[in-house]
Amino acid sequence: MKSPAFAPILGDRRAWCLGVSAALAIGLGFFAIPDLPAITFVSKAGFWIVLFTFSLFVRAAWTEFSGEVRRAGWAGIDWVSVAVVGVGGTVLLVHETYGFKIVMDEIMLLGASLSMHLDKTVLVPIRGSDIQGSFVVLDGLMDKRPLFFPFMVSLLHDLTGYRPANAFILNSGLTFVFLSFVYVTGRLLAGRIAGWIGVALFAGLPLLAHNATGGGFELLNLVMILATMLLGARYAQKRDANSLALLCYSALLLAQVRYESVIYLLPVALLVLWVWLQEGRTALSWPVIIAPLLMIHYPLQHRIFDLRTSAWELGSRPGYTTPFSPSYIVDNLSHAVGFFFAAPSEQPNSLVLSALGWVAVPFFGLLLLKRFRRLPLESPGVVAVSIFALGFAAQFLLLMCYFWGKFDDVVIRRLSLPTHLGLVIAVMAVLPQFAKPVVARVLLGIAALGLVASGVPSMAAHAYSQEYLPGRETAWRRAYMAEQPRKDYLVIDNDSVLWIAHQISSTPILQAIKNRDRIVWNMKNRTFSDILVFQRFNIDAETGKMTLRDGDDLGPTFVLETVREERLQTLTLSRLSRVREVREGEVSLTPREPADHVVPKSRTEIEKLRHAYLENFVKMLP
Repeated sequence: MKSPAFAPILGDRRAWCLGVSAALAIGLGFFAIPDLPAITFVSKAGFWIVLFTFSLFVRAAWTEFSGEVRRAGWAGIDWVSVAVVGVGGTVLLVHETYGFKIVMDEIMLLGASLSMHLDKTVLVPIRGSDIQGSFVVLDGLMDKRPLFFPFMVSLLHDLTGYRPANAFILNSGLTFVFLSFVYVTGRLLAGRIAGWIGVALFAGLPLLAHNATGGGFELLNLVMILATMLLGARYAQKRDANSLALLCYSALLLAQVRYESVIYLLPVALLVLWVWLQEGRTALSWPVIIAPLLMIHYPLQHRIFDLRTSAWELGSRPGYTTPFSPSYIVDNLSHAVGFFFAAPSEQPNSLVLSALGWVAVPFFGLLLLKRFRRLPLESPGVVAVSIFALGFAAQFLLLMCYFWGKFDDVVIRRLSLPTHLGLVIAVMAVLPQFAKPVVARVLLGIAALGLVASGVPSMAAHAYSQEYLPGRETAWRRAYMAEQPRKDYLVIDNDSVLWIAHQISSTPILQAIKNRDRIVWNMKNRTFSDILVFQRFNIDAETGKMTLRDGDDLGPTFVLETVREERLQTLTLSRLSRVREVREGEVSLTPREPADHVVPKSRTEIEKLRHAYLENFVKMLP
């Protein structure tokens, strides 16, 4: 092995090309492009950039693993471990109902996948309608959420046809992939039983089951974190151009799953730099050189936070004025402790995983200090895990500095999943320090007992999901959709993305009020079989008086008739109503007209009228 030296690296022309590429990407992403053109660029080009990045990732993976796959035989498969992963994944999927669990993310992601599927643009639709059997997105907005998850869902749409359930199908498959990677990581660190322990600990985590049966990006995030770490171990072992390209593109895709996942680019860069210094060379290929340019859409999309101050969601947490601050750490840590060690009936946690993980963390920290002193002597797997531990720590610290970083919050607790992954890795990493094999067997027994005695009952009861009203309302509306034989109705709903993502015509309440004349025209022309309105009423605990939620009031102009209502929580009432008529004072603007219209006999005249009607119909869609 060559001694560490910067001189050969600085003398490498390809390293200088990589530097120029990175400088150009920084200039374009942060300085050269104004805000509004930046958002337009991401909307028009974002899909194609992610597609190109994903294609290069698949190409590098095929080059790296195709030979090994061809040489692999059935006899070399560890069927016991396959069964462990299969049983663990099945347990996670069978006790939870499939549905959209965190609506503010999952429906937006599904809507973005619809626009990617229909016209390869990145937009969340807010107005959409069926036009002669073809569903069309009429209006949309650029969303703040990264692009890789909706891109993957859109690929499923392209291959199998559009259906909202494709998000659930993707996450179901990713559940087994994730547990497989957990097993591989454990085996790499401490042997076969360590891998089983990791699988058992995650199979008993209700929070993982909650997300595995949802439509969010958490499972893909976990898969890409582990995939990047394992590919880092492979690069540390092989140290060639293709394994570097594969690691690089895995890291790029990981950074585009969740907002904070970009932080894992730091351990990847440290690992690559460490290998370069050990080898005294870079082994760069052209895909790695152009890689920084394939990330310019990330900072461009981040401009949304500058253009829309509401994107930080500060308004949802009164009293906060800045998204990140060290002053939040103490409070967030207390909530984290409350989450990890709460009773399973109150939070979707795993006391076994929390106890074993947090006990292992200080020992893992001491082990890392020892390993960093002699890193060149460690195995590639240990090197990768040791460096990636910095990423887990950095992400946890970042979330503790986040104004909404309370892990016991019903919306935020999913953000603890990478921390759970770090805890399980800590458990598996310290196992080799115990010389007696019986320790690993005891831990496996404890993990299995936790799964059976605590994890499964908690998942079966899923009491932790009942407090999140938007998720229950979404399930309630989806049940209504499923009962309808046809989709030829219009829904006025501030959550219009939900209906549009199910290819049902919808528009927000404010839009309906603003374009009342269009609603009138469509009612008079019987464009839709029905026009419905979704509203939520808040109920006063003392008087029982019901008041409409802010933003749900259509005003006295719209005369409504209740179709269905239900108290999904004690002090709320969710209601679907039918628009019976639209009035101006005492005058009805939507009188029923006779159906016996005179039809012209001339086909030319009929066709002319049809074209004129269709043109006006598109203009009058609400």
